[in-house]
Amino acid sequence: MAAPELKNIVEAALLAAGRPLSLDALQTLFTEIECPEKKELREALETLAQDYEGRGIEVAEVSSGWRIQVRADCSPWVSRLWEEKPARYSRALMETLALVAYRQPITRGEIEDIRGVSVSTNIMKTLLEREWVRVVGHRDVPGKPSLYSTTREFLDYFGLKSLDELPTLAELRDLDEINRELDLSDPDKAGEEGAEGAEGDGESLDAEATEDTLAEAEAEAEAEAEAEAEAEAEKRERPILSSDEV
Repeated sequence: MAAPELKNIVEAALLAAGRPLSLDALQTLFTEIECPEKKELREALETLAQDYEGRGIEVAEVSSGWRIQVRADCSPWVSRLWEEKPARYSRALMETLALVAYRQPITRGEIEDIRGVSVSTNIMKTLLEREWVRVVGHRDVPGKPSLYSTTREFLDYFGLKSLDELPTLAELRDLDEINRELDLSDPDKAGEEGAEGAEGDGESLDAEATEDTLAEAEAEAEAEAEAEAEAEAEKRERPILSSDEV
């Protein structure tokens, strides 16, 4: 039986692997005699990507290599194959992750200085457990705080080949302006402003903004509880700040 063409072998490997495969990983599929050059593998991947144009799946290059994935416009329907709810991440967690991505390496204290509120231990624990961030060292200051940076898993999850593909800060500012126009509230800062009283124009939160704040706070509590799976007694103690958060 004649050997299948290289494109078909690559396609089968990507489907079976269930994870991104690098060119080096693809080369290990072949014997030393038949092993294709990396240039040939790239050409096979490009041809395969062209074959998938206009279909529900695509060949995508991410940080760890290449993978076959569902196109974004088909994901709302495909996601219904799984009954469990997708993980929901709070705004506080995503802001913390964004600061690590753009300011890395960065300490927890520096994140708190920028956000203006304390960073929950549960947030850092969730990011570490998801393997989106990792400790890469310690700042040479009293206390030797840990320095955090993003990982390849972070890039793979968000479909990025490198940090260069992150939105620019100018684009993020545009999004922030849109949020202000839509009157989107931040549960962390909203609570802090309510405690301090009149700041800015001194207007209190209306009923709709308060409802949004409570909804975001509830989403944060649910996401953190699901990720850490701690004992019920510890969950009841969550509103109380631990000594390292004060």
